[in-house]
Amino acid sequence: MAEDAGMNLSLTASSTGAQTVLEVRGEVDVHSATQLQDRLFQIIGSGQQSVVVDLSWLAFIDSTGLGALVAVRNQAQQSGAVLRLVCGSARTLKLFRITGLDAVFDIYPTVPQAIAAG
Repeated sequence: MAEDAGMNLSLTASSTGAQTVLEVRGEVDVHSATQLQDRLFQIIGSGQQSVVVDLSWLAFIDSTGLGALVAVRNQAQQSGAVLRLVCGSARTLKLFRITGLDAVFDIYPTVPQAIAAG
């Protein structure tokens, strides 16, 4: 397990079999979106074919953060990797629905369900 502590962002990666789960805690905004994006690019770049991004503990995400996730999704597709999101909160899920990104990402209510889908 590795952890990066940003201003208001905590990223904790753990491996479950063939998958990596990245738990995102705190805020993903213009100041921290690059940190999230770089960490996910690093995970995908290491050859990981299945990545679950757990947004259950997310306090806030802005358009910069959403853009970073879209960039990571595009990179994952080019690498043949699968990116799944976990949105445990109705507020976060609503944001993905409003922006239409629920049609772009595979979104699950819990980490075990996202892992089982892989």
